[in-house]
Amino acid sequence: MILGIHDGHDAGAVLIDGGRLFAVNEERLNRTKKYRGFPALSLKKVIEMAGAEPEDVEIIAVAGIFRKQKRLLELEENLRAVFGRGFKRKVIFVEHHLAHSASAYYTSGWRDALAVSIDAAGDGLSSSIYIARDGEMIRIAQSTYLDSLGDFYASVTELLGFKPMRHEGKVMSLAAYGRPTYDLSSVIELNGMSFDNHLSLIGVEATRKLAELFDYPLRHAKEIALQMKRGKLEGRLQKKAIEIAASAQAHLEKLIEELGLKLVEKNLPLAYAGGVAQNVKANAVLRKIFGDDNLWVFPAMDDGGLAFGAAVFVKAQLDRLDGRWRPFKLEHVYLGPGYSKEEVEEFLKKEGVKYEEIGNASGFVVDALIDGKLVGFFQGKMEFGPRALGNRSILADPRDEGVKDRLNVALKRDVFQPFAPSLLWEKAGEYLEDLGGKPNEFMTMSYTASEEFREAAPAVVHVDGTTRPQAVRKEVNPAYYDVIKAFERKTGLGAVLNTSFNMHGEPIVCSPEDALRTFRNAGLDLLVIEGFAVWR
Repeated sequence: MILGIHDGHDAGAVLIDGGRLFAVNEERLNRTKKYRGFPALSLKKVIEMAGAEPEDVEIIAVAGIFRKQKRLLELEENLRAVFGRGFKRKVIFVEHHLAHSASAYYTSGWRDALAVSIDAAGDGLSSSIYIARDGEMIRIAQSTYLDSLGDFYASVTELLGFKPMRHEGKVMSLAAYGRPTYDLSSVIELNGMSFDNHLSLIGVEATRKLAELFDYPLRHAKEIALQMKRGKLEGRLQKKAIEIAASAQAHLEKLIEELGLKLVEKNLPLAYAGGVAQNVKANAVLRKIFGDDNLWVFPAMDDGGLAFGAAVFVKAQLDRLDGRWRPFKLEHVYLGPGYSKEEVEEFLKKEGVKYEEIGNASGFVVDALIDGKLVGFFQGKMEFGPRALGNRSILADPRDEGVKDRLNVALKRDVFQPFAPSLLWEKAGEYLEDLGGKPNEFMTMSYTASEEFREAAPAVVHVDGTTRPQAVRKEVNPAYYDVIKAFERKTGLGAVLNTSFNMHGEPIVCSPEDALRTFRNAGLDLLVIEGFAVWR
């Protein structure tokens, strides 16, 4: 039994028990977004989900190398409290970028692959490239934390008044509203298979330097960002912010393309993780180089996936020693806590909530969607990673473009951010113009929407004609597939709008209590939770 933990930014825990996987991030349990620290609750939860005890854990795989004495002593104190005085003999530390890359390679299903991680920084590096063969990973290139592509994008995020290391997706979304007008090759470039930061600055110093280069009023950035959040995109400074976002996104895609063209020469598929792998537009650039079937982006690509990477790396090394290592393909990420129908009903009764038991959940949900209702959909085990994929989702009718405004108000989202669809696996080729292989199941990739899909589902197509879909297979999530299939039978469209079940700035809901609270705070019309319906 191997326990993986990440004690740091976006902390979490993973437990591997033979062929069983259990995973949850701390934020989902303590309700603090991107929680930084020791994953006390998630550690306890994964052991509990496995029906085990702390003494059953044989190895503790810790993601990251702890260089600061105070932090290391705190970690040891926390581990000692759980596992006793002998905990040290169980601990194996796995370097940050090795954990990221391992999370991608050891879940790709490939025996031989390139394993790549790119982020802001971790253990002194910002990127690593490995050749992975027969379970062994050999690093062939890297970039230091000073030459960081992720930090470049984070600095642009901060420059535009958003939170760096959290709101980079807003910059990507905003970029679609404008055209790149600045050449940023003087800021950062590719050098071989590494990045070269010409500013020689990172963090807030880089942000200040970019403000000078762009002549952008950093002191007013948050005010301008707030105006854009509310829909004001036409002012002089707002237009400039959009141009900066478009330029940064275009430069990121250019560098990723240059790197991809070098990597594809290795004649190996690409397994990819790290914070920059959250950029679905840049991922689409890699997909065009490698093809749909030769690119795997680990679904928990950010630091929330480090515990997973540490655990699977250690497991793979032990399997290699025994001659038992075999490629493993991650088929789904429903690895978190689940709640039985009995537990949910007991909770609803305790809360004094009026509810009704529903027989055909898919038909019930679809009727509500067609009637224009916003539906909280809660079932099965919670998703691991940043995307809700049908188990902790808010659903709406994608045919109604006006539903975007209702959701933005309800969830307090930025109006320029797009919504995504969940669509039937077999409809992907019809709805996605540039699909050349298997469709994406984890919302880690953007595609160009077909003309038919743009017209039929305007609420889930971005202003630039792209969409970030989840293709749903019946064998992976039958209950959710049935909802989408029932929607197709009644409307002719095999897709629904799917956004994560949370208020903006909060973690995705985990428990029935979280779901009920968010349902009420958002003013959703209907909550469907493990076969029960709760109306507003």
